[in-house]
Amino acid sequence: MAQLYFYYSAMNAGKSTSLLQSAYNYKERGMESVIFTAAVDDRYGKGKVTSRIGLSQDADIFSSNCNIFDMMSDKLANGPVHCALVDECQFLTKEQVKQLCRVVDELNVPVLCYGLRTDFMGEPFQGSLYLMSWADKLIELKTICHCGRKASMVVRMDEQGNALSSGSQVEIGGNDKYVSMCRQHFSELVWRD
Repeated sequence: MAQLYFYYSAMNAGKSTSLLQSAYNYKERGMESVIFTAAVDDRYGKGKVTSRIGLSQDADIFSSNCNIFDMMSDKLANGPVHCALVDECQFLTKEQVKQLCRVVDELNVPVLCYGLRTDFMGEPFQGSLYLMSWADKLIELKTICHCGRKASMVVRMDEQGNALSSGSQVEIGGNDKYVSMCRQHFSELVWRD
């Protein structure tokens, strides 16, 4: 029976690497997977899932107005699909998470989603909020803070290395803008009074 999985973490925990490994595992067994990534994240080019360790694969892109259930139905009409993999799933809308639930429940295709749980202010992303609520399986991928504790939060830094506590929820970047930290160090920088 197909299930909806949400693999979540702070940045630099290997989410994209894990997704690409899953895609490889399906391919190695002669099975087809479909990879989706957010149109808004074009750091490595549109329609690419790229890991920090250099792995990369083409992907279908989704934006907030895409119907992922219809996209998957079209793919299934052209041949078997054994798994859907979604990178940067925090950028999904509530409706798109419902569509992924339908992919699992009605099309019987497992869906593996990979993304951040919260933004740089500690607030949930819409896609992550509904995946946390509706996914069949929640799997935390771990990374570490500079102090050695588990990093569960992400801090956005300005050009001078100062932590930001306001701004747009979505600002694409990598190690140049974001640092993963434990909640204690995050709160000292972002929730400071």
